[in-house]
Amino acid sequence: MVQQEITVLGIETSCDETAAAIVRGARGSDGYATGTILGQQIYAQFDEHRAFGGVVPEIAARAHLDRLDTVIRHTLTDAGLRLDQLDGIAATAGPGLIGGVMVGVSTAKAMALVGKLPFIAVNHLEAHALTPRLGEDVPFPYLLLLISGGHCQLLIVEGVGRYRRLGTTIDDAVGEAFDKTAKLLGLGYPGGPAIERAALAGNPERYDLPRPMVGRPGCDFSFSGLKTAVRVIAMSLDPEDDKARADLAASFQQTVARTLASRVGQAISAFKDRYPEGRALVAAGGVAANSAIRGALTKIAIDSQLRLVVPPPKLCTDNGAMVAWAGLERLRLGLTDGFDFAARPRWPLDATAAPAAYAGVKA
Repeated sequence: MVQQEITVLGIETSCDETAAAIVRGARGSDGYATGTILGQQIYAQFDEHRAFGGVVPEIAARAHLDRLDTVIRHTLTDAGLRLDQLDGIAATAGPGLIGGVMVGVSTAKAMALVGKLPFIAVNHLEAHALTPRLGEDVPFPYLLLLISGGHCQLLIVEGVGRYRRLGTTIDDAVGEAFDKTAKLLGLGYPGGPAIERAALAGNPERYDLPRPMVGRPGCDFSFSGLKTAVRVIAMSLDPEDDKARADLAASFQQTVARTLASRVGQAISAFKDRYPEGRALVAAGGVAANSAIRGALTKIAIDSQLRLVVPPPKLCTDNGAMVAWAGLERLRLGLTDGFDFAARPRWPLDATAAPAAYAGVKA
C-alpha cells in the first residue's frame, strides 16, 4: 500500500546547538516506514562557550537569535523546498534553557502562522527517545537509556507520548560529569569528546574510582561522588604529567561505562517483566556517541538477548532532525498544539513518575 508522505521542519534551540532539519515520512500508520532527512543545518556554539568551560544560558540565547534565521533558510535550500511545501513546523518547546527554547518556539509559531501550517511543540526528551525510529524499524515497546549533558534516565518507550520512567539521576547528569572532569583535567570543551580522545592514551585500570548506586535496588543514577573522587585525584597530579591525566580520563570513562551498564541491567529485568515481547535496548543523547559506553551496552544487550540500537553520532547530539521526526510522528497521529503553547524549562516524559527534583536534574 502506497502511503501519502508528510514533510516537517524541526527547530532545535534548547541548549547550545542552533539546528534545523526537514524530514519526510509516511503520513499513515499502516505498517512502519522510516523517515528521510531532506536537509539539515547545525551551528554548534563551541567558540562562544569554550572560555567558560560550559554553556552560559544568556550567551546561548543570543547566539540562537543571531543564527536561527540563517540556519532555517539554509535548511530549506538544502531540501529544495519552500515554506508552502511543508506539512508542519515542529520546535523543541522544553525542557531546556528557557531563553533558547523561547527563541525556537517563537520562530516556529511565526512560520506556522504565516504558512497556515500546524505547529507541533516537541518535548526534547521525546525527540531523543524517538530518533532511532527515524532510520531503523524499531517497534514499540523498547527500553531507552537517555544520556546527555542535562539528562540521565531509563525509560520504557511504550508509544508516541507514552513513557514509563524506571530511573533517573539523583544529582547530576552523566554528560555534565564528563564536562566537569574534562575541565578539571584541562582537556577543553566539550568534555565528552575531549575525555574520549585523552582516554585513548590512558590506562583505565590505574585509578580505582567509585561507582555510585551500583549494587543498590532500582535504576537511579548518581555521579556527584564520582566527580568528587576525580577532583581529589586531579588536584594531586603534576600539571605536566600528561600520562597521569590520560590514565585518569580513561579510568573515569571506564567507570561511567560500567556504572551505566550495571544500572541498565537492572532496568532490563524490569522491562522484560512488564514487556516480555520487547526486543530492543536504545541509547540516545549526546553521551551515547561515546565508544566505550557503546561497547559496554553492546555486551549487556547481547547477554540479555536484546538488540542494541544507537543512532549515528550526528543524531545522538542535539539536532533538528530528531525534532522534525518527533513532530512527524506526532502530526501523523493528529497531535498538534495551539499558538498559546508556552515554552517549558522542565517537562517530564512520564508525568506519573515522582518529580525529579534533585540538584542538577533538568527533566
